Amino acid sequence: MDGLLMKLLVSPVLVVLADALFPEVNFANLYQSIGVGFVLAVAGYFLDRAILTSGSLWLTTMFDLIIGFLIVYGSIVFLPTAQITAIGAGFVAIFFGVAEYIQHVWLIRTGRTESA
Repeated sequence: MDGLLMKLLVSPVLVVLADALFPEVNFANLYQSIGVGFVLAVAGYFLDRAILTSGSLWLTTMFDLIIGFLIVYGSIVFLPTAQITAIGAGFVAIFFGVAEYIQHVWLIRTGRTESA
């Protein structure tokens, strides 16, 4: 549960930060970027529960990066006022991937992975 709480705090902040930093990522409203961040957090949490173990650190991080790209780029379908290029979605995915890697290392070192 600690992983979910951390993701729910970090992921929206990263998306809002990317929205502010990169012209390729332009959400029309703040709630859109926060909502996409929450979707990233929930997807990342369930992915971690499914496959995160000490031997799958890089695999899980790679999947998080790919899922992050697909969610951010796919959000333009559900948020028609958002303007996001593939490069912008890639920037957000890199931010998300780095944050997920740091969280994965912390979860593994503290023994808080919940894989089945």
